Amino acid sequence: MPESRSRKKATYTPPAAKSAAPKVNPPWFVPVMVGLMVAGLAWIVVTYLSQSKYPIPGIEQWNLAIGFVLIIAGFGMTTRWR
Repeated sequence: MPESRSRKKATYTPPAAKSAAPKVNPPWFVPVMVGLMVAGLAWIVVTYLSQSKYPIPGIEQWNLAIGFVLIIAGFGMTTRWR
């Protein structure tokens, strides 16, 4: 009886190792991120305590919007933090 041919499989070659180093944030990134969130919080607190007259007089409730924009910018930076 004839022998069947054996399958010839290619030998396993593992994928090449990644040579790129992990990316690191610049040293100013975290202080700016935290600073924006704290500045936004302080802005909102001052707005409430001054009954919307300060930090910028004359724009009243828009001071709240500025505070929230600062906080959102800080939280937006957290998505890029490594």
